Amino acid sequence: MPTLLKKEILDQGDIPTHIAIIMDGNGRWAKARNLPRVAGHGEGINSVREIVRACGEIGVSYLTLYTFSSENWQRPRTEVSAIMKLLLGTIKKEIKNLHKNGVKLSSIGNLEELPKDSREGILNGIEMTRNNNGLNLILALSYGGRQELLMAIRRIADKIQSGEMEKDQISEEKLVNELYTTNVPDPDLLIRTGGEHRLSNFLLWQSAYSELYLSDIFWPDFRENELITAILDYQARQRRFGKTGEQIS
Repeated sequence: MPTLLKKEILDQGDIPTHIAIIMDGNGRWAKARNLPRVAGHGEGINSVREIVRACGEIGVSYLTLYTFSSENWQRPRTEVSAIMKLLLGTIKKEIKNLHKNGVKLSSIGNLEELPKDSREGILNGIEMTRNNNGLNLILALSYGGRQELLMAIRRIADKIQSGEMEKDQISEEKLVNELYTTNVPDPDLLIRTGGEHRLSNFLLWQSAYSELYLSDIFWPDFRENELITAILDYQARQRRFGKTGEQIS
């Protein structure tokens, strides 16, 4: 049932089409409770479940979660292994319910770098939900914004070298067509939890005009009410895209 906060944002009518979230603070949440870091990642899954549900209920079309960055491979091997096992277990546990609720699962990033069983679990989930038309849940896995841009530039360079494209045909549209997110609108709202104030190599091109919402709350404690608060903050802003306020109004 809708909470009062949820009713308030629905009454405003301006629901973000695409929300992207940097889910930060799992390890610090666990440390504050004298728990192993993996316990924070495990509790963070409960936040994911609730945020996915809430986004579907209020009509968000795309939700992109920064699940595992290309830089996260540098973490201790035991933690990386635990995260991959948790990822696989979560997909197996949640995918039927996601499918039942019409959620369409997809991913961005280099899935080839994931362990075989985790990669196959993700791909199976993507295949099962490919025809769903509800919330588009996008997991950024082994993802890096700089790496994505380099990949796109190399593809364009290959096309120029092969004669498929001329140098003067390079445009923003052509570059966007080579990104992982080519068929996904740019995020309207980008949320980062955990008190840090940086993008951490996440959706660098796509977030050029995203509204940023920075929360001090660790991800395992970020639930529906915190999401609604972020959207209320978003709704109170004027998105100008380089124009003046007078032009917008």
